[in-house]
Amino acid sequence: MIDKKKQAIYIEDEQEMIDLVRLILSRKGIEVRGANGGREGLDMIRQNPPDLVLLDLMMPDMDGWDVYQQIKADDATAGIPVIVITAKAQSIDKVLGLHIAKVDDYISKPFSPQELVESVDLVLAKYSSL
Repeated sequence: MIDKKKQAIYIEDEQEMIDLVRLILSRKGIEVRGANGGREGLDMIRQNPPDLVLLDLMMPDMDGWDVYQQIKADDATAGIPVIVITAKAQSIDKVLGLHIAKVDDYISKPFSPQELVESVDLVLAKYSSL
């Protein structure tokens, strides 16, 4: 049996970051579609739900936490894992994300390619075993 290629949507307002993450994850066989901002990202998730959402928090059109709440509030998308990738690197932000909001992982920018790959592998493995 051939594994279906994993799909991720990266919701981020900086195209360079989308390109970087796409390059890193394509080497792992993960197809990354970029969404320029929260509204576009939510539309893409609803039209074609991915295996994983990568989410920036600070975007001009819609705050990342609003995007996250909408994903989790919709029964059709609530089961999709979300990894936050953000420049909000304070420990309190990470605690809020992981323990209060219950995101699947929280990566601070700048990050290493290895850190991103390990996070994605762990989260996808956790969800594929459910």
